[in-house]
Amino acid sequence: QVQLVESGGGLAQPGGSLRLSCAASGSISSVSVVDWYRQAPGKQREWVAVDAGSGSTSYTDSVEGRFTISRDNAKNTAYLQMDNLKPEDTAVYYCTMAGYWGQGIQVTVST
Repeated sequence: QVQLVESGGGLAQPGGSLRLSCAASGSISSVSVVDWYRQAPGKQREWVAVDAGSGSTSYTDSVEGRFTISRDNAKNTAYLQMDNLKPEDTAVYYCTMAGYWGQGIQVTVST
């Protein structure tokens, strides 16, 4: 059983930055794929980004060029760096790997 715990969310102003962390209770060195999703109020959960290992990453169009997914296997942690935040990025963000999901963390972008 792997537990994932997200942190780093909160309130940011438009144009600001936040870095989300996803700490795993076990080793993630054998995990090939890490994804981030988000769910805005009243909307379906949407895929945001994937780290497929070996430097292979991909992003949904709305965050391309603003968000960066990464991982540190030594720390068993995945990250989502979010820059130039927009109000429409407001959502609960989830990390997922190996079939496990974190509990989600709120990100609010507002003046």
